[in-house]
Amino acid sequence: MPKKRAFSVLITTCVALPILILVFCAGSASAQSSSATYTFVVASGFLCDANDSGICPAVAKSANGDSYEISGAGTFELQSKSVKAAGTFNHKSANGNVLETGVWTASELISFDSYGIAPAAFMQRKPVFGRPQMGSKGPPMRSGPMPTGGLAVFRVLLTPLSGTTKTAALQVNCALGNVPHERSVEGVRLTVEGNGGEFPEEAGGHVMFLANRPEARTTAKLSDN
Repeated sequence: MPKKRAFSVLITTCVALPILILVFCAGSASAQSSSATYTFVVASGFLCDANDSGICPAVAKSANGDSYEISGAGTFELQSKSVKAAGTFNHKSANGNVLETGVWTASELISFDSYGIAPAAFMQRKPVFGRPQMGSKGPPMRSGPMPTGGLAVFRVLLTPLSGTTKTAALQVNCALGNVPHERSVEGVRLTVEGNGGEFPEEAGGHVMFLANRPEARTTAKLSDN
């Protein structure tokens, strides 16, 4: 296995997956918080399918064909705009050569716009969080984190295996719930500061938000003041 590929796999295992475990196990505790909290997954874990290479990683592409491959996971809280998230990236040229590979970490939640919950997403993507709750009317509901569509923008640091750390804006769009027409394409976009380029095309990849408390399961919007 090439050195950079091995590094990417190792970091995904050692950084992103523990975040997934931590936030999912903390789901019941989050429900007692005074503010809405969300978990998000970017082209990793249960979203991936070994038979479908277009799902993982998520790919953001520039106009000239360069691309960033992104995978990771994390959690954020609306009121404080705090975020804990990490993952891996590969920066590739238009002909597929790897230019950089490394780790991304989120430093700030810039904005979040929820499209509402989508319980059926569990059936479509097959994760299992808690047991279904049977009511007198309607379909079964789950007691754990609830799949939610939305658009989040994070400020992230891109730290390559070698070279200079860059600051970027990472946009994560999950096309579940009441999705606006102009946001119907799921995936990620990336804008690297300091003339690092824009990667505005979602060229593949599944992402998902999970609302960790009932109050978060309605449309909510957060933006900079």
